[in-house]
Amino acid sequence: MSPISPDPAAPHAPASPGGAPPPGPRLLAVSDLHVGMADNRPITESLRPSHDDDWLIVAGDVGELTEDIAWALGLLAGRFAKVVWAPGNHELWTPREDAVQLRGEERYRHLVEMCRGLGVLTPEDDWPLWEGPGGPVRVAPLFLLYDYTFRVAGTSTKEESLARAHEAGVVCTDEYLLHPDPYRGRDDWCRARVAETRRRLAAQDPSVPLVLVNHFPLVRQPTQVLWHPEFAQWCGTVLTADWHRRFTTAAVVYGHLHIPRTTWYDGVRFEEVSIGYPREWRRRGHPKGLLRQILPYTPQQEAATGLGTMGARR
Repeated sequence: MSPISPDPAAPHAPASPGGAPPPGPRLLAVSDLHVGMADNRPITESLRPSHDDDWLIVAGDVGELTEDIAWALGLLAGRFAKVVWAPGNHELWTPREDAVQLRGEERYRHLVEMCRGLGVLTPEDDWPLWEGPGGPVRVAPLFLLYDYTFRVAGTSTKEESLARAHEAGVVCTDEYLLHPDPYRGRDDWCRARVAETRRRLAAQDPSVPLVLVNHFPLVRQPTQVLWHPEFAQWCGTVLTADWHRRFTTAAVVYGHLHIPRTTWYDGVRFEEVSIGYPREWRRRGHPKGLLRQILPYTPQQEAATGLGTMGARR
C-alpha cells in the first residue's frame, strides 16, 4: 500500500516551530476522540484550557456508547468556558451493547437533550457568538451526514459506487449500525438536513463571519488523499461544495478523515482536527497538537502537515 500525499491543489502556509499559546482566550477545536478505545481516554482526560475563557469545538466521533459520550462531553464542559458539539457518525450508531437503543433521528434528538443537560451547545441550539481574539464570529455546529455523491471514479450512481466499495472490501460500519429512521436512507436524511441548514445559514447576518463546524468535510478535495478512495462516499455531499463561498466564512472545522492538517480552498481555511485511533497516532504522533487553535489565527501558527490513513471502520 503506497503512502498518501497532500492534496497538491491545497497550498500550505510555511511551517513554524510553534511556541507558547497567546495570553488571551482561544477558540479551540478537536474531533474523533474515540473514547471507547482505552488508549484514547487519557488523551481526553488531558485536554485543558490555557485560559478561563477558552472555548472548545468538538466536531464529532466522541464515542459510540451514550455513557462514554456523556462522560467525555461532561468532562470537557466542566473545564472549558463553552463547549460546542457537532455529531459524528459514531455517536449515531446503535450498538447492541448500548443501554440506549434508539435509532436514527430519535437517537440524535436524545443526544441533543443529553448535551443540553451537560451545558453543551448542539446544532439545534442558537449558534454562539465568539467575541474573543479574532472575533466576532458565529460558531455554527452543523449536522449534515452524507449522500454517497462523493462516488468512486468511473461510477455514476450510488448503487454502482457502493458495489465497487463492496468489491474492494472497503465498507463503512455505518451501513450496519447507523440507522436512518424515519428516513428511507442516510442519503434522504442528509438531504433533509442540508435543506434545513441551508435555510438557517441564509438567514444569518452576512456581516458576521461564520466558523462552520461539521464532522464531514464540506468539500470533496480533502478525501483525495485517502488510501482507500472508495471510502469517500461516506465522507460528505456535493450539496455543500460552495458553502464556504456562499456564506461569509472565517474557517471550516471538520474531522472524520483522521488526517489532521490545515488546507485552503478558495482562500478559506479548512482545519481537520481529529485525534484518530491509537494505531494512527502512535505511528504519526500528533503533528498538529491535541487541540487546534482556530482563533486567533496567524499564518505562523501552522505546523507541518500531518497525514494519517483511512480504514474501513469509520
